[in-house]
Amino acid sequence: MSKYIAAYAATAFVMVAIDLLWLGFIAKPLYQQGIGHLMADKPNLLAAAVFYGLFPLGLMLFAVVPQAAEAAWLKTAVAAALFGFFTYATYDLTNLATLKGWPVGLALIDMAWGSAVSAVAALAGRAAWQAVA
Repeated sequence: MSKYIAAYAATAFVMVAIDLLWLGFIAKPLYQQGIGHLMADKPNLLAAAVFYGLFPLGLMLFAVVPQAAEAAWLKTAVAAALFGFFTYATYDLTNLATLKGWPVGLALIDMAWGSAVSAVAALAGRAAWQAVA
């Protein structure tokens, strides 16, 4: 059981840390320019906490645990990147379909980010899994 807890904690920690860096500093101007008129003055912290609790669980279920017995870490990274791509694509493509003025470029950047952050976070989870196992 401890390997599951360690892997989840590492996945969640890395996801939150690099996503906050991305959202708070690196991509903030892109989001402000593209969808600033839709952005809240303050984030909904409860919604954010639920997301950051659930998304790493999805990475665990679809990428870390199923690939834990595999020798190749690449399978974990690919499974996680695909999970991130499809989940972020659901959000961005729904917004493109339903909202006026949602920027295509921002959607593409966001989907790429979802793939990347998912892969990195899942690899951290896998490392923690193996360290405890």
